[in-house]
Amino acid sequence: MPAPQTVNIALWATNLGFSVRDVAEWVERVDARAREAAEGGGDLLLMPEYVAETWLAFKPDGLKPTEEMAFLARHTPQAIDALSAIAAARDITIVAGSMPWALEGDGIANRAWTLMPDGTRLWHDKLALTPGEQDPESWQIARGRALRIFEWQGLRCAVLICLDVEMPALSVLLARQNIDLLLVPSMTYLPTGYSRVFGCAKARAIELMCAVAVTGCVGSAPGSTQNDQNHSACAVYVPCETELGSFGVHTQTPMTDGRDGSDPFVIARDIPVGAIRRLRAGAAEVWPGAWDAGHVRIIDETGAKAAAE
Repeated sequence: MPAPQTVNIALWATNLGFSVRDVAEWVERVDARAREAAEGGGDLLLMPEYVAETWLAFKPDGLKPTEEMAFLARHTPQAIDALSAIAAARDITIVAGSMPWALEGDGIANRAWTLMPDGTRLWHDKLALTPGEQDPESWQIARGRALRIFEWQGLRCAVLICLDVEMPALSVLLARQNIDLLLVPSMTYLPTGYSRVFGCAKARAIELMCAVAVTGCVGSAPGSTQNDQNHSACAVYVPCETELGSFGVHTQTPMTDGRDGSDPFVIARDIPVGAIRRLRAGAAEVWPGAWDAGHVRIIDETGAKAAAE
């Protein structure tokens, strides 16, 4: 399939504070957004990390924090089947944020699903875990071990989840893959976390010479024991090139905590993936390509080296 010159991406910084009675009611909310995205010309709908946390609104009484991930994971297959059907019905690709997923054998992954209208289902398990995701007293998550490059509408794409995008080592790996679009679902509790994730997403657009779309949850899910309030926004970043507007921001909404009931949604139109590809092929102002510092050696002239020896 020939790669397009532009794409339109709908981003939804989902407010988790809207209580739902079951997964079916939650699916109705997603379908309404998918319809809005498709009717507005969106080619893809990007949702946040842990978007399934809103299902804690109907958790059983007495559920312990250590049991929440397993409870959510039991409902995820139903949700993914329903969202896959929506993708087909609305003719739009859905990157369904991330949801807990029970692994074969043992453990639960923080898994982001990419659901295409033709029925294709692809997944990415979060690679870099937060302290809370490694805490045996709360949301203990199994670490992912693979980074998937996939084709969407002729573009080379990848998904990173939240803290993943802050890891320079992953950027080095991706730099060798010539990707066109990076998709980043996130969940950030504080403005500091929002600033890290969105700031690093912009840095990845510069480093990888690609477009980066990022969104996160806002508000707090009824029944949550981990996230009293989430801060986020929607954004699409591009390389800082004169041809692309110089400042690296294609689309960006203001950060919000969702306390006012806001449920940020935007369609980022005409993201210039074709122009970015031409720049990446050699027309960029100073971009050196997949530069991994393999030829660089460290010269340590401080006392730390001597003390260590």
